[in-house]
Amino acid sequence: MQTQNYDLTIPDEFDGSRLDQALASLLNQYSRSALKQWIEAGAVQLNGSKVKVRAKVHGGDRVTVIATLAASADVLPQAVEFDTIHSDADLLVVAKPAGIVVHPGAGNPDHTLVNGLLARFPELAALPRAGLIHRIDKDTSGLLLVARHTASYQQLVRAMAARAISRTYEAVASGVLIAGDTINAAIARDPRQRTRMRIDVNGRQAVTHFRIAARYRRHTLLEVHLETGRTHQIRVHLASIGHPLVGDSRYGARPRPPLGASASLIAQLEQFPRQALHAARLQLEHPVSGETLTFHDPRPDDLNRLIEALAADTQGVGQQ
Repeated sequence: MQTQNYDLTIPDEFDGSRLDQALASLLNQYSRSALKQWIEAGAVQLNGSKVKVRAKVHGGDRVTVIATLAASADVLPQAVEFDTIHSDADLLVVAKPAGIVVHPGAGNPDHTLVNGLLARFPELAALPRAGLIHRIDKDTSGLLLVARHTASYQQLVRAMAARAISRTYEAVASGVLIAGDTINAAIARDPRQRTRMRIDVNGRQAVTHFRIAARYRRHTLLEVHLETGRTHQIRVHLASIGHPLVGDSRYGARPRPPLGASASLIAQLEQFPRQALHAARLQLEHPVSGETLTFHDPRPDDLNRLIEALAADTQGVGQQ
């Protein structure tokens, strides 16, 4: 086990909030269940005293947290498909194909990206989640950041919490959007369908920025920038404004070819096997050298075919 210590000052915006809810926003790299366990174990103190999960906090309060980080030594190394985009002594950047779960969990005990990382880089067994700093959904493709030792792990986790690591996605949304925008809407798990998330004022803050890359007759190619990183954030936010991602039936997407669409385009829209979402760009400051690093992952073939079919539609409205 490793530990990471935090000394936090509660911002005024959380005045009157419950301790666990405030920490869920301030330390959003950790799950709510982990935060609850640390509070109950006395590893969290409010103004120098141990408190209960539902304790109220006020602006200016001091909170100390001793976060216990479980290593990944009990996860089985296995051969799993992924590309290594960058490797140095301190970090890795990898590209995950769609269809691979990031780390083991209920229903996915093995053959995850974590299993694959441990097979290629055995030293990652000493780190939580094999050094992964963030995650993407099973059916989302693209870039992920991995630390290679404890010092870089702690620094990169802090950078992610401080929103100093930039993540940009490409997404194909249903419907024609008029202009780019920012969606600022809290997200929580849907209590009726535990595999879904939903907009909920009592959830965790979530902010998504997007701009239009290309418009088609009934679809839009978007460049999406995450300010926060909640579960299903892009999918939920775009569905909430009536523009779910192509292929994302969980959040209401349905194939809607334009009138007179080619057989090729109809097939692409009806058969696209996943949400049309790709983690295309990652930018960060190197935890040791301080150099600004920028990484790109080209679109996978399935997303390329979809976009090419949309662009080839003879009655398209053009690009911006």
